Amino acid sequence: MINIVLVIVKNQRLIHVSTDEVYGEIAEGSFKEDDRLKPSNPYSASKAAADLLILSYCRTYGLNAVITRCTNNFGPYQFPEKLIPKTIIRASLNMKVPVYGKGRNIRDWIYVLDHCEALRLVLEKGKAGEIYNVSSYNEYENLDVVKKVLKLMGKDESLIEFIEDRPGHDIRYSLDSSKIRNELGWKPKHRFNEALEQTVNWYLKNEWWWKPIATKEVLHPTPWKIKA
Repeated sequence: MINIVLVIVKNQRLIHVSTDEVYGEIAEGSFKEDDRLKPSNPYSASKAAADLLILSYCRTYGLNAVITRCTNNFGPYQFPEKLIPKTIIRASLNMKVPVYGKGRNIRDWIYVLDHCEALRLVLEKGKAGEIYNVSSYNEYENLDVVKKVLKLMGKDESLIEFIEDRPGHDIRYSLDSSKIRNELGWKPKHRFNEALEQTVNWYLKNEWWWKPIATKEVLHPTPWKIKA
């Protein structure tokens, strides 16, 4: 497969969009691009493996590729299984809103348009074979994010239901994005609270988009328990 990619992208640039999860969790501080990889679940392990494969082809065959590692995205058109859209949709239907464990897991949130702008800059100005962390420094506990959504919707926090934590749920991810900021001039343009309000309003006004795909399986509080 990678040989096919080499032929297709000859004289073109390939962006491999990775994830902050490849570094694993971190109690304090933030990961930089050259920090060791320690993925803790099958998804992040597969991403880390892809990162290493891309880098090896950059060095061995001169593949014109760059890697981005981004924090948690949110915004319009995000699939309903994710935390923010699932919270909005379930609350709009007056269903209980599931929160894993005690809701203390911390994520750094970035509005999708800011991520898109980062990808554009990396495509145009990034250096081949380099990795760029993308983060907005908007760290919140999951419980706080859910409470913010409910407040924007005028819903009571009694909708929150604490459930068992999901397997391999890392406590905190955090990325240092000074490299892309200093070298490529990127910085996020959207404030978290304002972008979150825009996102809530978008889902409330666009039921036509999410209703056909927001099945009970997608909105299930513990989807990993659903039998195939």
